[in-house]
Amino acid sequence: MATLDDRPRTARRARLATLVAVVGPGLLAGLSDDDPAGITTYSVLGADYGYQLLWVLLLSTIALVLFHDLAARMGVATGQGLLGLVRDRYGVRTGGLALVVLVAANLGTACAELAGVAAGFELFGVSRYVSVPIAVVLVSVLVLRGRFHRVEHLLMALAAVFLAYVAAGLVVGPDWGRATRGLLLPTAPLDRDALLVVVATVGTTLAPWGLSFIQSYAVDKKLTPEDLPYERADVVTGSVLTGVIGFFVVVTCAETLHAEGVGIASAADAARALEPLAGRFAGLLFGVGLIGAAFLAAAVLPLSTAYSVCEFTGHEGALDDGFRRAPLFYSTFVLVAGAAAVGVLLPGVPLVPLLVLTQVLNAVLLVPLLVLMYLLSRDDDVMGGHAAPRAAGAVYLATIGFITLCVTALLVLGLT
Repeated sequence: MATLDDRPRTARRARLATLVAVVGPGLLAGLSDDDPAGITTYSVLGADYGYQLLWVLLLSTIALVLFHDLAARMGVATGQGLLGLVRDRYGVRTGGLALVVLVAANLGTACAELAGVAAGFELFGVSRYVSVPIAVVLVSVLVLRGRFHRVEHLLMALAAVFLAYVAAGLVVGPDWGRATRGLLLPTAPLDRDALLVVVATVGTTLAPWGLSFIQSYAVDKKLTPEDLPYERADVVTGSVLTGVIGFFVVVTCAETLHAEGVGIASAADAARALEPLAGRFAGLLFGVGLIGAAFLAAAVLPLSTAYSVCEFTGHEGALDDGFRRAPLFYSTFVLVAGAAAVGVLLPGVPLVPLLVLTQVLNAVLLVPLLVLMYLLSRDDDVMGGHAAPRAAGAVYLATIGFITLCVTALLVLGLT
């Protein structure tokens, strides 16, 4: 029989057990944003601009916390994914347009993930024609044959590879004073190339597929309103870790490549260039991190697309359903992964532009999805007691306005 002294300890254990049970959507959605396209974007940001544009990463991370929290809350409050909500509230036409936008962004990003697999293994002398098919088979077997919680635990274990980027950053020894100034003092060159990197950073940190994934995953995990405080901790942790990893990628490249005037076009280039400047260990860590990030994102990205397609069409779609109960869900996963592999393996496909420009596309397509999320979040009929208050709505609008301004400026200057 528990004594009075034991009760606080028992309550803490119960809260910890609940937190462990709830953790997953926020961590996976956040850390998957540090995918090969993201690592490439952060590497270029650090190599080309040093510490100057770190403030963009900070603002993007704050936006990630805000909108991932909103997406998770919408999933818990409604029991529906984003595309299902849009279809039910605004009709099939609007829902269909949202699905087209999301699938277009997801296909481009899925290609970027497998391009990261190819680039990472090519660092170690393995051809893309070997590494990419093997990667597709592995992630498909992992996701489609595993049980929900087993898949979740394996993906979170895989996310531990991101420690390689923190280690690489510590190996090169960042200039903490310049890094702090870069985070807190917004400055930027007023030219097309800098704006392209700014927009790509926003698009890779707050990706459309991540918003859809975290909401659908919260539904699939069967989270309840009582779980929301714990899920918020999960979201904040995942988002902050995403920003921290991006920070160390930027400062690694700023302290070495930018300081030496070495230009790069991809994270793979960064891994190669780091060896003579910071030692073989730093380059090896960068390459290993790229491969691990690619595998994690290559598993999560098609999963996000499969959730969205099933939500829009009203079909069953969950990891534990099996192919017989959810053929559309499993077929969509395989089709997205297969199409991305074909795209990457086509002769002459430029991997580097694919990695960065898909993130610019993400930012462009992000704006209408964020507007829909804002409208849904303020709708009492949809959200009930979990509708966003006016102050939160103002913050969402300010974030959407900043992203829209960046995208508009880029489109005005032109991409070429």
